[in-house]
Amino acid sequence: MNSLQANVRNTKTKGELSSLRGNGNVPAILYGGEAQNEKISISKKLLKLLIEKENFLSTIIELNIDGNSQNVLPREIKYDVITDEPIHVDFLRVVKGANIRIEIPVKFINHEKSPGLKRGGVLNIVRRKVELRCPSEKIPENIILDLDGIDIGQSFKISSVKLENDVVPTIKGRDFVIATLAAPTVMKEPEKPTETTAGAEALADGEKVAAEGAEGDKKPGEAKKPGEAKKSAEEKK
Repeated sequence: MNSLQANVRNTKTKGELSSLRGNGNVPAILYGGEAQNEKISISKKLLKLLIEKENFLSTIIELNIDGNSQNVLPREIKYDVITDEPIHVDFLRVVKGANIRIEIPVKFINHEKSPGLKRGGVLNIVRRKVELRCPSEKIPENIILDLDGIDIGQSFKISSVKLENDVVPTIKGRDFVIATLAAPTVMKEPEKPTETTAGAEALADGEKVAAEGAEGDKKPGEAKKPGEAKKSAEEKK
């Protein structure tokens, strides 16, 4: 289990919050259970290290507040719109027996054992996370889907996922699809022209260029010289 050190904060104004962030800390709130909400602060450097890990928002963290440890679940992170740095975090107390709603990431295993993937099939992931309702002490780390033996045309539905009796999807009334193994998409290349057709087109283009060149030798509106006109008339006799 990941752990994180936190301190109680007494900030009341925007200026105090800005000073807190300027010192490398992130304000946070801890809520849930019978205890009152607590205002705390955590190191931004340590927080970012946890955020960079996979599934931060679905991982229980041991939060140490001034020497007192308790399990919490990150619920929401707010980021600065310009710097994209975390500026606030909400933590939910993990109270034994309490039911919570949480999005659990989907993980696929045994890609190399799928005959469909070997034949060029494409794994089409419809849902990368599935929202579940479960007791706080039974939060699954991942939803595991095994690709061993899966061929093109087969799909994974929520009914194929093994969950404990008190761990249920929040979407009820339908057996929704999580992923499918689709056939490969083949791009059809345009047909190449035959040599006969290509030769005929080249010949036609050549004749057209020659004709345009002959016409271009004469200037538009150019009149024949008198001698040339007389010679032409005699030749016609």
